Amino acid sequence: MADKKIYDTVIIGAGPAGLSAAIYAGRATMDTLVIEADQVGGQVTTTSVVWNYPAVEKIDGTALMNQMQQQAADFGVQIVHDQITGYELKGDTKVLHGQHDYYARSVIIAAGAKPRELNFPGEKQFRGHGIAFCSTCDGELFTGMQIFVIGGGYAAAEEADYLTRYAKHVTVISREAAFTCAPLTAARALNNPKVDVKFNTEIVRVTGKDYLETAVFKNNQTGKEFSYQPDPNEQTFGIFIYVGTQPATAGLTAELDHDKRGYLKVNSALETNLPGVFAAGDIVVKPLRQIVTAASDGAVAATSAEHYVTALKQRLQIPVERRDKPAAQPVGQTTKLAEATATPIAHQGKWFAAKLQQQLKSIFARLTKKVTLQVLSDDSQKSQELQSFVKEFCELDQHFDYQIQPAASDETFLPRLELLDQQLQPTGISFAGVPTGHELNSLVLAIYNLAGPGQEMDPALIARIKALPALKIKIGVALTCHFCPDVVAACQHMAVINPNISAEMLDLQLFPQLRQEKHIMSVPATMIADQPVIFGSQTAEQLVTACEQAAVK
Repeated sequence: MADKKIYDTVIIGAGPAGLSAAIYAGRATMDTLVIEADQVGGQVTTTSVVWNYPAVEKIDGTALMNQMQQQAADFGVQIVHDQITGYELKGDTKVLHGQHDYYARSVIIAAGAKPRELNFPGEKQFRGHGIAFCSTCDGELFTGMQIFVIGGGYAAAEEADYLTRYAKHVTVISREAAFTCAPLTAARALNNPKVDVKFNTEIVRVTGKDYLETAVFKNNQTGKEFSYQPDPNEQTFGIFIYVGTQPATAGLTAELDHDKRGYLKVNSALETNLPGVFAAGDIVVKPLRQIVTAASDGAVAATSAEHYVTALKQRLQIPVERRDKPAAQPVGQTTKLAEATATPIAHQGKWFAAKLQQQLKSIFARLTKKVTLQVLSDDSQKSQELQSFVKEFCELDQHFDYQIQPAASDETFLPRLELLDQQLQPTGISFAGVPTGHELNSLVLAIYNLAGPGQEMDPALIARIKALPALKIKIGVALTCHFCPDVVAACQHMAVINPNISAEMLDLQLFPQLRQEKHIMSVPATMIADQPVIFGSQTAEQLVTACEQAAVK
């Protein structure tokens, strides 16, 4: 094992517990790695507004996690994307198996918990076609519709209030006799004139063809059922589910003590029953699962891990060295730009604030090739916005140029931004709409992969991408969705590697006809050739597998 890098600590999960642990471990100069299987920030990024984080009156959930991520990076902590599928947690050196093997003297498990499903008839069938779990991702797709929120806790009350900015009306369905959250949180729903609450009520089933057409509910006191159907002039409605979580403890419960629901048991130092293995955040047995308690857990777990690793090194006669702060983390899938890009608003003035310009210029300084941004215009107001965006974007670096071209009469998705290589040839990478909000990350990563060093990728996965035949990929997004950019960037990275592949981002708010044709009510919505829509976050490996399957059909 002499040739293997052994970290002082590896943290599994990059939610508030994992990032807090990373901050404390990095500040203690421990050699630290964070492994995240999905979205950096965890469940908090699905939260519209965080109201109860100390010293912060209110903040967007994604913005809060971006700040934590940046703070961890400032202490030299690296974050990688991988799915850990196997654990060897006994002994002085722990081994974690994913796409790669990782070695550590201590492990902090902060994998969190995922939204719990109710498993009522129709729930799985209509996921992405009316059933949703993330208001910030999917809320705008239900503009002007009736929305039901299932649940009676913090998330249900807060998200019901948030969804009224889109919905015609929101009805909360709670099986309890009252909200189970703090009164002030409950008041956001109870005092909102666009929200009704039905207590002692449960959802029974949903039915429909392409979209939700009927929902049946039951009063659990009387047993009486009632149903909802949209007005004849409305096509469908939405159901958002917030009924708690289930811990991400797959592969862990065989060796680690846990309760009957799978949550890990720890002591006050966040130690599990195995030496050198700690757990923090929503994955542990605890009376309150909130951002602040997760952050506290992360701090305690990292401090306990530091004490454990110091004692271990002394026992093994390994020098306890202070790690120098490494250089800034390279651009990768975890790159997030300034918070100003998180929520798209009506454009006024400049597109890029000074802080954001500084971030972008530091990335573009690594470019080595020219890129031309070509706008296909239809003379609409949105086309004017895209032209303004592109002109200002191209002022950021000498490697950029732009063209404005009238679109052909048979073009469907306009306006569109296409990236051309330094020979002015199409690259297959395009954006239908203005790539602002979270999608600015997609544009930056596409350019970085096309004209810069590019993101690292497993050689075996690159070989599989190069072997793919010609494929057209379209990714339907909402600019408020924090999951979408990773899917867009991964597909467009594939287009860079294989010129037979094209990958286009589509802002679904601009193309209701596509939403109707494909029955899309959730994002990201990945469309590969003529295959069924793939909903939700996808890793690069999952997307390549889907392309391989599409190629043989």
